[in-house]
Amino acid sequence: MYLCPQMQEYPSILLSNAVDCFASLPGVGRKTALRYVLHLLRLNETDVDHFADTLKQLKHEVHYCHICHNISDQEVCSICQSHHRDHHTICVVETIRDVMAIENTGQYSGVYHVLGGIISPMDGISPKDIEIDSLVDRLATQEEAVEVILALPTTMEGDTTNFYIYRRLQALMEAGKSIRVTQLARGIAVGNDLEYTDDLTLARSMANRVEFKA
Repeated sequence: MYLCPQMQEYPSILLSNAVDCFASLPGVGRKTALRYVLHLLRLNETDVDHFADTLKQLKHEVHYCHICHNISDQEVCSICQSHHRDHHTICVVETIRDVMAIENTGQYSGVYHVLGGIISPMDGISPKDIEIDSLVDRLATQEEAVEVILALPTTMEGDTTNFYIYRRLQALMEAGKSIRVTQLARGIAVGNDLEYTDDLTLARSMANRVEFKA
């Protein structure tokens, strides 16, 4: 009985490697990755080179703002540079996506501080692994009164991070710093991330924020 030799998944190793690269992206399965690769093959070389060069530039030339840790084309992001923003109001968020979500509401005129994560012992993330020390240092140098808005996920990890930040800020307040700590109103469902909250709910939660209670 003749057995057909086992066929490779793809007719080309280069094609397979490209599919592997796209499939490594979050939310992209192998079928979708294959569609992306075949689409690129149909483009002319100029368009493909532009696509590749854009990704290289993104990786090698993007900056993280040294004040708030948001993504920027410069050392200091456009929000931190703006004279039209309220620099006495600092919204503390988990990720850059949360900055985008809040900005999309058009209802917030302050500045941000991106932690880059939240405290999660189960995942091996401690306070030293995220930008809490830089937040405390930033507030320690502020001479005027400041409001700190805690806009972290409504999860156990988010609440733990809120509490830890509040305890760190208490030391500054006891040393004479005028800091008001608030959090988003609970219009956001428990367990939700900001990026998945609709603009209206997020805007109302920001506008109706309340004093943080440890």
